[in-house]
Amino acid sequence: MKLILPTILAALLAFQDAAATPRGNLALKRGEKLYQTICTSYTTPISFTYNGKTHYGLGKLPVERFNNTSTPTGQQATFVYRLDKEVQIRVETAMCKEYGQVEYTIWFENVGSRPSAVLESVNSVDFSFAGANPTLRGCLGDHVNQYAPYEYSLRKDTVSFRSDGGRATHVSFPYFDLVHGNGGTLIALGWAGTWQASFCPKGNNTHFIAQCCNGFRSVLLPGEKVRTAMVVMLPYTGRNADDATNLWREWFQKYNMPRANDAGDPIVPFVTAGFASDTGLPNSDGSISERFYTWRRTLDRIVYERLNPDFRWFDAGWYFDPAGRTVPTNWWGTVGSWELDTIKWPGHSLRESNEACHKAGMKVLMWFEPERVTMVDALVKNYGYKPGWAISNGRGIITNDIGNPECLNWTLHRITKVMEENAVDLFREDNNSDPGTTWPIQDRLQAEQTQLPRTGITENKAIQGHYALWDSILAYCASRGKCTYIDNCASGGGRNDIESLRRSLPFMRSDADRTTTGLRLAMSSTFNKWIPFHGSSTKESAEELTIDRGNTPVYVTRASWLPVYNLGICFTHDETLDYNYTRATLGEWRRYSHLLTKDFYVLTPFHNKNDLAGWTVFAYHDRDTDESVVQAFRQENCDTPTYTVRLPYVKPTVPYTIYNEDTHQNLTITGDQLHTTGISITLDNPKSSAILHITPQF
Repeated sequence: MKLILPTILAALLAFQDAAATPRGNLALKRGEKLYQTICTSYTTPISFTYNGKTHYGLGKLPVERFNNTSTPTGQQATFVYRLDKEVQIRVETAMCKEYGQVEYTIWFENVGSRPSAVLESVNSVDFSFAGANPTLRGCLGDHVNQYAPYEYSLRKDTVSFRSDGGRATHVSFPYFDLVHGNGGTLIALGWAGTWQASFCPKGNNTHFIAQCCNGFRSVLLPGEKVRTAMVVMLPYTGRNADDATNLWREWFQKYNMPRANDAGDPIVPFVTAGFASDTGLPNSDGSISERFYTWRRTLDRIVYERLNPDFRWFDAGWYFDPAGRTVPTNWWGTVGSWELDTIKWPGHSLRESNEACHKAGMKVLMWFEPERVTMVDALVKNYGYKPGWAISNGRGIITNDIGNPECLNWTLHRITKVMEENAVDLFREDNNSDPGTTWPIQDRLQAEQTQLPRTGITENKAIQGHYALWDSILAYCASRGKCTYIDNCASGGGRNDIESLRRSLPFMRSDADRTTTGLRLAMSSTFNKWIPFHGSSTKESAEELTIDRGNTPVYVTRASWLPVYNLGICFTHDETLDYNYTRATLGEWRRYSHLLTKDFYVLTPFHNKNDLAGWTVFAYHDRDTDESVVQAFRQENCDTPTYTVRLPYVKPTVPYTIYNEDTHQNLTITGDQLHTTGISITLDNPKSSAILHITPQF
């Protein structure tokens, strides 16, 4: 290491001087120090037990080779160590020169000819952060916790999180803002399966331990490899939560998000719309009610009314069941064939409908659920499936073992074949089960067959396979001029780990916020801080899957302002629909959508979905142009008609014009007044909203 480390340090110092400094809270020196720590074998922040010996860091393990590369955006280095005759350890690292963000992933691979010793207690990160008065900020996951926020003092008590379901961002959320000393570190774990993490106070330090693949204890057979979670760390200075939030959002969009196409263009805010609720046929969610004769009327009306979305959303229910039968209602219990239902879509009718959408300026996304199968015997008989690929928990959930390369290739071929034959532009993935209940079953079977420990091996390979499936689909899309990002769903917000979000966007951040506006506002208050580009429903429904008719109140559409705007409209079968009103509310979103990816501020205390007695106010601010928009919501049970908003981001000496979207009035006020005195917003009635467009007058 004595020969390697100076080379890396020299490269780090060389690019640091040229790095841009777009924000005042950048901690580039701390990022450099973190990167040095990762790249030094003694201090690599990992711990594990192998053959009964616990390793903290990589100590004196011999270095077999290394590669150090300067890139246009920073630095990358790979180190390969030898653990014993069988096992190599590969450390993959990267640093972003502009923000001081660092990351690493560690792989264990059996390159020998016999099973390795037992590998266990693998902590993806085992590291202490120095600094007094440590505080942990963040939010919980989707489903039962609905992205509820938390803030814990770490002076005395340990704070722990655990996710066992196999969909990483249900219940808990592997993103953390650790404040320590005069700054902090934003941390994320890239792993789409099970994980756990603990923050433990130790004097003036906070010890952070996290692992993926809970309970992993396995030998590695010849040729097998397993990996840790990808660990992402972004240090910052100061303890201001807004500054930390917006540093993360800016870095995330610039360096973590996928690109729109193979040319590398950025993804910009867009609109989606489904046709399924507009068929006039019974609908059990998804596109199950769509037929070859239902789409034309909807598309023609959309074009006529000048409401063309950017995407046609073609959801579940379009496939034959594994026995080759049409699926009238039960889309959930019939997945696995990924064979187009030619009763619903004879000949080339689906392709013709998609090509018509293309001519209208729309792309098409299509729903798949590749990690789950049903009716295995029929899949084997009719589609070349192999029984050993199906892992059943005995309670109705059967996982498709994409950690098996042969199964992965079969699944990939089924997906790309349908996309190619039907001119589909974008792959939407769902997962409506917890594979954490099935993976251990396959582990036990392997342990019985080999008489060796195999706990966690199925999950580790499955998540590797999950990322590999996405990479292969994206490579296929890139080669065909299609969209090079994925619509990411797992019963709502179950797969939003940071590594999945290098390949995907959550077009719907949750299934739950299809219901109340109060929940939608609550989720935006927290989720937006970590995942800047996503969408929600634009309706307020009695139940998650209810198809509602009628015009959506402007209060609800404004609460749905996110970079992905999902139109939930029954276009032709709703005689009450006012198209002028619909164009107006969509047009309002379009006018301000360019700001929804900028700096984000929550200007009121958090309200959960049942606390509707106050105001919720958001602001989005473009630091380059100093333009911003304020969204103010007087909630359903709020008795206070006026709220005074103070803006933390304005420049004191600059005069600003404030345009009220509803009254069409303009007001000019100085930045100092906006920051200290604020501006009062009055709404006469509960469940009403205001939009203020704020521009500087130079």
